[in-house]
Amino acid sequence: MKLRTGEYFIAEVFRSLRRNTWMTFASIGTVTVSLFVLGVFLILVLNMNRLAGMLESQVQISVYLEDHLTDREKRQIEYDITSLQGIDTVKYVDRDEAKTRLQERLGDQKYLLDALSDDNPLPDAFEVTVTTPAVVESAASAISAMSGVEEAKYGQDVIEHLFDITRLMRIFGLVLMLLLGAATLFIIANTIRLTVFARRKEIAIMKYVGATDWFIRWPFLLEGIVLGCFGGIIAAVALRSFYAAMAAQIYSTLAFFPLLPQYPFMNYVTLAILGSGIVIGAIGSLISLKRFLRV
Repeated sequence: MKLRTGEYFIAEVFRSLRRNTWMTFASIGTVTVSLFVLGVFLILVLNMNRLAGMLESQVQISVYLEDHLTDREKRQIEYDITSLQGIDTVKYVDRDEAKTRLQERLGDQKYLLDALSDDNPLPDAFEVTVTTPAVVESAASAISAMSGVEEAKYGQDVIEHLFDITRLMRIFGLVLMLLLGAATLFIIANTIRLTVFARRKEIAIMKYVGATDWFIRWPFLLEGIVLGCFGGIIAAVALRSFYAAMAAQIYSTLAFFPLLPQYPFMNYVTLAILGSGIVIGAIGSLISLKRFLRV
C-alpha cells in the first residue's frame, strides 16, 4: 500500500467517524459493554478452573475404622493401604485428636460438644493422600472393602459440583457472548452502512472508473477496526480495574484463595479483548459493504 493511499484511507476513516458522531459513540459503547461482559465471564471461568484443579490435586481420603480394633489390626490396615498403587501418605488420627480438631473447627460454637460430656462418638481414622487425583476413586473403593474399615470418604462430590458450576458458567457465558457479539456486529454494521449509503453514488462512480473492491473496502474496514479497537481498549482498562478491585476484596477476607495472579494473566485477557474488538469491528464493516459493491 502506497503512503499517499494510506493517508487517504486514514483521512476517510476519521472523516466518517466525525460525520456519524452519535452512531460512532453507540458502536464504541456497545463494543465496550459486550467485551467487558465477555472478559468478566472469561475471568470467572478461568479462576473457577484453577480452583477446581487445586481442590482436585488436594483430594484426601478419610478412612473411618470400626470400633474396638486392636493396635495390631490398625497397623495391618495401615500397611494394606500403603501397599495400594498411587498412595502417597497415610496418617493415623485417633478419636481424641479428631475431637480436638472438631472443637477448633467449631470455634465459638465448640460448646455444642459439651453435651457429649466424656463420650467421644468420633471414630479412629486414617488420612490418606494420593499421588494423582485419577486414582482417588479406585483407591477409596479398595480401602472400603478392607476388613476393619467402616467407611472411606473423599471430597470428589464437591469437586464434581464445582466442575458442573464451571461447565454451566462456560455454556451460559458462550451463549451470552454470542448474543452480545451479534448485537455488536449489528450496531457496527449499521454505523458503517450509514456512511456507505451516504457515499453510494461516489462508490458507484469509483467502481465505473476502475477502482477495485478492496480499494473501496479499506476505509470502511479500517473504520470498523477503529471502532472495535476503541471499544476493546475501554473494556480492557475497565476489566483490569475490576479484577484488581475483586482481588483486593477477596484477599481481604480469604487471604489464601487461589486467584490467578494479575500479571501476566490480565495481560493475556487484555490481548484477547483487544483482538476480539478488532475482529468484530472488521467483520461488521465487511458485512455492511457486501450489497453496495454490487454495481
